[in-house]
Amino acid sequence: MVQKKLKRTFRVTKYIIYKETLIDYKEKFWSFLGAFVGIGIIAFIQSSSLPRVENIFLIGSFGASSVLIYGAIQSPLAQPRNFIGGHILSAIVGVTVFKICPDIIWISAPLAVSVSIIAMQYTKTLHPPGGATALIPIIGSEKITSLGYYYVLSPVLTGAIILFVTALIFNNMTKNRSYPTNRTSTRIFKTKKRLAKILPKFGRK
Repeated sequence: MVQKKLKRTFRVTKYIIYKETLIDYKEKFWSFLGAFVGIGIIAFIQSSSLPRVENIFLIGSFGASSVLIYGAIQSPLAQPRNFIGGHILSAIVGVTVFKICPDIIWISAPLAVSVSIIAMQYTKTLHPPGGATALIPIIGSEKITSLGYYYVLSPVLTGAIILFVTALIFNNMTKNRSYPTNRTSTRIFKTKKRLAKILPKFGRK
């Protein structure tokens, strides 16, 4: 009896390890391409339209978000509500804290991060990179801190929308990839894509 349980446990463990270490090259390709295009668009706008002195449009927290929304698309933390909502809330918190105590970094920095976590938890928009988004207005250069609440709109909201739209495209390219995980939203998005392909054919007849 004990041997059977041990053998069964061994088989289950072996299967789990196999599944967790299985490499699906197609999935990895779409993750790579989505992240490359999403960050690439933001970087292109930054380099071509904005001064190169300060990367205002391309902030570090977008890199962390890309890991989630392109590489872990099934994670609850990668869903649109968490991704966009978490960044916006954290940006508002970061700017607000900086305005209250701009010169005491050992208070403002931890306060911005901790308050942003609580805000995301209460609103169910928890997104780990949001902590960095809250921290950037505190530790950023004068060019960033001078943006004030405009920081919430650009780069945060604008950049998040670019990454989100890119994720909608590349995370629904195959049957195995579905983003967001809300089936209704995904079905609507994929139906629109099919209609966009079919309707022109009817127009030719």
